[in-house]
Amino acid sequence: MTAYAIAHLHPDGLPNEEVLEYIERIQSTMDPYGGRFLVHNTPVEVMEGDWPGALVVLEFPAIEAARTWFASPAYQELAPLRSRNMAGDVVLVDGVARDYDAGATAAALRAEALRAATAV
Repeated sequence: MTAYAIAHLHPDGLPNEEVLEYIERIQSTMDPYGGRFLVHNTPVEVMEGDWPGALVVLEFPAIEAARTWFASPAYQELAPLRSRNMAGDVVLVDGVARDYDAGATAAALRAEALRAATAV
């Protein structure tokens, strides 16, 4: 199942040389794991709440590929170029199957809540 690495970054002005080097080199760290950019350096349109900063979304063929990429020596060597210069949050998350049905998920959660309520 497809997985994603999502970063909410907080740049402070234009990128410095270290951040530019990070941007130049990151794709080569992702290539062995099937990673690719879906969102990068694109303005977000905030519809609700507050979203200071930038969004980056990377796609990987599976969560294990994303984990292995993040822990890889190539990426770990590169990561400080960004993290020393730009605060942010990074998460890895599994996607849902193409046939995912939110209604079925709601029904299962409703049934689970009912079982928990009647078990008390």
